[in-house]
Amino acid sequence: MLTPEQIEQHLHRILLKVQKPGRYVGGELNQTLKDWQSVSTHIALIFPDIYDLGLPNLGLAILYDQINQRPDALAERAYAPWTDMEAEMRKAGLPIYSLESKHPLSAFDILGFSLPYESLYTNVLTILDLAGIPLLANERDESSPLIIAGGHAAFNPEPMSRFIDAFVIGEGEEVIHEIINVHQAWKESGTSRNDLFVRLSAIPGVYIPALYTVDYHPDGTVQAIRPLIETAPIPIVKRIVPTLPPPLTRFLVPSIDIVHNRIAIEIMRGCTRGCRFCQAGMITRPVRERSVDEIIQAIEEALDLTGYEEVGLLSLSSSDYTHIRELVDRVSQRFGDRKLTVTLPSLRIESFSVQLMDQLHDLRPGGGFTLAPEAATERMRQIINKGISSHQFLETIRAVFDRGWNTVKLYFMIGHPEETLEDVQAIVDLCHTVLAEGHKRVGGRARVHVGVSTFIPKAHTPFQWVAVDSIEQIRLKQDILRRGLRAQGFKLTWVEPEVTLLEAWLSRGDRRLGEVILRAWQLGAKFDAWQDHFNIQLWLQAFNDCGLDPTFYSHRQRSLDEILPWSHISTAVRAQYLKQDFLWSKEGRLRNDCRDHCYACGILPEFSDLRLKTPPEAWKCPPVKVKKPLQREATL
Repeated sequence: MLTPEQIEQHLHRILLKVQKPGRYVGGELNQTLKDWQSVSTHIALIFPDIYDLGLPNLGLAILYDQINQRPDALAERAYAPWTDMEAEMRKAGLPIYSLESKHPLSAFDILGFSLPYESLYTNVLTILDLAGIPLLANERDESSPLIIAGGHAAFNPEPMSRFIDAFVIGEGEEVIHEIINVHQAWKESGTSRNDLFVRLSAIPGVYIPALYTVDYHPDGTVQAIRPLIETAPIPIVKRIVPTLPPPLTRFLVPSIDIVHNRIAIEIMRGCTRGCRFCQAGMITRPVRERSVDEIIQAIEEALDLTGYEEVGLLSLSSSDYTHIRELVDRVSQRFGDRKLTVTLPSLRIESFSVQLMDQLHDLRPGGGFTLAPEAATERMRQIINKGISSHQFLETIRAVFDRGWNTVKLYFMIGHPEETLEDVQAIVDLCHTVLAEGHKRVGGRARVHVGVSTFIPKAHTPFQWVAVDSIEQIRLKQDILRRGLRAQGFKLTWVEPEVTLLEAWLSRGDRRLGEVILRAWQLGAKFDAWQDHFNIQLWLQAFNDCGLDPTFYSHRQRSLDEILPWSHISTAVRAQYLKQDFLWSKEGRLRNDCRDHCYACGILPEFSDLRLKTPPEAWKCPPVKVKKPLQREATL
C-alpha cells in the first residue's frame, strides 16, 4: 500500500498531463484535515462522478460535517477521476486516494458511496477497482473496508447488492453515527466480518444484502425475499430524522469552477403534493420545516465562512414552505445590499410564485422563471396528480411576462402509458401559446426553453407497476416535439431513448442485474450519465452475455399482487395506499395536497387512533411536529 507521501510524489508527475488538475489536489477553503493517528475510525465519502458534480452534493457535505464533529472519527472525500486521470493512475500504479490526506481508499475503515441516480453504478466499480478492493462483497475479508451506500437510488438496492456490504435506507444524519459506533465495537471485539453484518442489521434503516436471499418463479418474477437469519428485519423501514438538524454553513469552496458555486440551504424536507410519478415526493415524506430564524442565521454564517455570492433555498416545493412570505421578506431585507443571487426553485404554478420572486427584486434571481406543468392537457395532469388547470397555468405565465421576465423554462414529461400522440402535440401547442403571451408582453425578447424528460416508473411510487414506453414510441413523440418547436424563440432539450432504457433497467431491476452491471463494466461501460461516454450496445451485450432479457425489466406491466424486487424495503408509505393511488390514476381522480386532507398513507402512524375516531374530512397531518414512524411488519 502506497503511503500518502508516495502518492503525493506520483501526483507531481502526472497532474500536468490531465484536464483540470484542481479536481485531484484538495486543499479547499473549509476542508477538514485531522491527524490520522488521533482517531479510531476513518471514513471516505465518495461521489462516483467527477469532482465538478460531486463537491456541491448537499447530502455528502452534511455527512462530512457530521462525522468530522466527532473527536473519534474523520471523514475525507474522493470522486471518480475523469478518463484521462484514470489512465494516468493505472499507468503509474497510483491507487485512488482521499483529497484531504492522500491516503489510499483501501486504508479507510468505511467507504460511503452516494447513489443519487442509477447511471453512476459502473463508476462505483471503477473506484473500487482503482482502490484495489474486491468488487464483489462476498470476496472481501476482515481487512477490507466496509462498503456502504445511500441515496435515492438505494431505495431499490438489489441491482448493486453484489457490490455493497450495507445500504442506508433513508436519511443519514443519525444513522451514520450508529454505524460508526457499531463498527468501532466490532473492531475492538475482533470477531468475523459476518458478525459485523449481523450487528449492523440491528440498526433501523440498514439493509445487509448478504443476510437475505431471493427466490424466483420460473417466469423470472420474484417468488420470495427471505432473511437468512432470524434477527434480520423484514421489511427494512427507512430512517427518518424527526427534526432537521441545524443547516450546514461551513461549505467547501473549490479552487476550480463547478456546477453549483453556492450556499445551499434546505428550508424544508418532504413534499405534500403527491405527484404520482415523483419518487422523491414519496420517499422523503413526511414534511419537516426549518424556522425562518434558523434559515436566516444559516445564510449569514455561510456567507461569512465562504464568500459565496449565490444562495439556493432548496426543497421539493419551496412555495409550500409554511412561512415562505416571511422568509422571502427577511432574506430581501437582510441581504438586499449584499449583491447576492438568490434562487427559489420548485415553485408552484400560480401567481403566488411570481409574487414571491417579486419580493426578491433587490436580489438577483438566477436564470429564467422555471415552471413544471409536466403535461399539457388537463386529462394527463389528472392522471399524474398534477392538479393545475390550463387557465391557472396561463394566468401564471402572463404574470411572469408582465413582471419583466424574458425567459420561461418549462418542464414536461412524455411516455406515460395513458398518453396519446394528441397529448404530445398539446405540449407543442401550449408552448406556442406561452411564446405568444411573451411576445404580447415583452416583444421579441421572449424565449421559451422546453425540457422534456421521459417517464420512468420508479420504485415506491403509484406507477411502479406500469411498463416503460417503447423506444419506437418515444422517438415518435420526440420527433413531434422537434418538428413543432423549431421556430425562433424556442430551445428544446430531451433525453435520448436509450438513456431512459438504461435508467429503467437499473432502477427496476432485481439482484440478477448485478451480473449485468459487472459485465457491462468489464466491457468498458463508465460515466453512463455522460452522453459522450454512454454506449447502449455495451449494455445490450452484457444482458445477452448474462442470459437476461432487458425488456423483462423495462417493458413489462406488473400485476398489483407481484412481489417486486424492492418489496422488502419500506418507505413507511403503505403498499395499499400506492395501489389505491394507481387505481385512482386510471380514473383520472386527483388527491388534494396532504396539508389539506390526510389520506392515511402510513407515514405518520401516530395519527392512526385519530383516523379511527374521526371522519376522513377531519384528518390533518401537521407539517412540522413529526415522530419517527413505527417499525412494522409487512407481508411480502
